[in-house]
Amino acid sequence: TPGCRLADAATVPATEGPGWRSLDVGSPFDYARQGILYVAAHLPRPSVSGLPEAAGEELLGLVGALGGRTLGLFSSRRAAQQAAELLRARTDLPVLLQGEEALPLLVRRFREERSSCLFGVMSLWQGVDVPGDACQLVVIDRLPFPRPDEPLAAARAAAVDAGGGSGFAAVSVPIAAVRLAQGVGRLIRATGDRGVVAVLDSRLETARGYGPFLRRSLPPFWYTTRPEVARGALERLAKS
Repeated sequence: TPGCRLADAATVPATEGPGWRSLDVGSPFDYARQGILYVAAHLPRPSVSGLPEAAGEELLGLVGALGGRTLGLFSSRRAAQQAAELLRARTDLPVLLQGEEALPLLVRRFREERSSCLFGVMSLWQGVDVPGDACQLVVIDRLPFPRPDEPLAAARAAAVDAGGGSGFAAVSVPIAAVRLAQGVGRLIRATGDRGVVAVLDSRLETARGYGPFLRRSLPPFWYTTRPEVARGALERLAKS
């Protein structure tokens, strides 16, 4: 694989199977030193579409502590729009909203305007690369389980249910794990990057069945559920 470091590869044993051989060379990033994963476990379990009031207040506190530099990844266009409207009404920060301009232009402005925020939906979870201090806070409003109107995921889950299994556990949870890892991965893009990933969905901490599984799918950030710790880290970053 291009970019593999042989010194790292030599420390990780290879595995083999019928017709293939793999080697895990690890990551060049020191996630535990470079980033914090903060889960807002005190928030109510999300139950309505859009951005709940408590999550909006949490978002304001986090973004205000850093002074912008925030990539907001939302589960719906309605939630992204509500978040943008909230910050525009109660802060002076530039808020860029997916759909208001072409996405490449929004990403370029996000890189160049130090105090800006960029809010959007699934295409931002996978396709944004903003290394450096332009992006030091990634906010995820809720766990990205597939929606009922996603036909492929729904059909796969229904087939598992029909066979006596759990379509949610076998299909929805693994899909959410991949999407969540992609979203969280927007934070640390270079060895000098630092910041916080804030998940405003308390289920990542409180759901005993799938919460630990989803957390294990993520990079090994330093983990906390204490809002004052997350805000304190962001305030220090704002001064650096």
